[in-house]
Amino acid sequence: MSLESVLFKRANNICELCTNDEFLQIHTLAPQKEVSLKTSLVTCKTCVDQIEDPEITDANHWRCLNDSMWSEHDAVKVAAWRMLSRLRNEGWPQDLLDMMYIEDTALEFAKATDEGEADPEKLIHRDVNGVVLQAGDSVVLIKDLKVKGSSMVAKQGTAVRNIRLDHENEQYIEGKVGPTQIVIITEYVKKL
Repeated sequence: MSLESVLFKRANNICELCTNDEFLQIHTLAPQKEVSLKTSLVTCKTCVDQIEDPEITDANHWRCLNDSMWSEHDAVKVAAWRMLSRLRNEGWPQDLLDMMYIEDTALEFAKATDEGEADPEKLIHRDVNGVVLQAGDSVVLIKDLKVKGSSMVAKQGTAVRNIRLDHENEQYIEGKVGPTQIVIITEYVKKL
């Protein structure tokens, strides 16, 4: 029986992280290159894409880790620990990390990619409640805002969808209010 067959049998032909049964593939955890039972797992395309590209990570997709973090297989635990560490600023992933049991050797392997380590150069945009904002999020204005350079007033309760982050100042985001693209100070918004 091939190693790939063994991995798919171990996974019961579902993603070992989110239990999706479509677009499955073998994913080998970095920095390893070769497929093995200890460093590889069966995952769906959605999970692999988000593991490999932090910019497209959807935090709600990873609520599935509440179940998969208890796997008996180290590769699954390592992948769960890395994603929970990446998302720890969301709040709920930190609670799961606090509960998670992972052996020292697996934890050492999980930390090999520096996942979850704070990047001192990275700006973190937070709303009025301290919730981390990401590009593409939706927010609501918590007070009326006079738009500089125009007679427009953005009213409290207005939803601003698909925000963009200012990569030079953590207090500024950009979004459309009506037809107008404006810069908004993060202390005047709440994440939806």
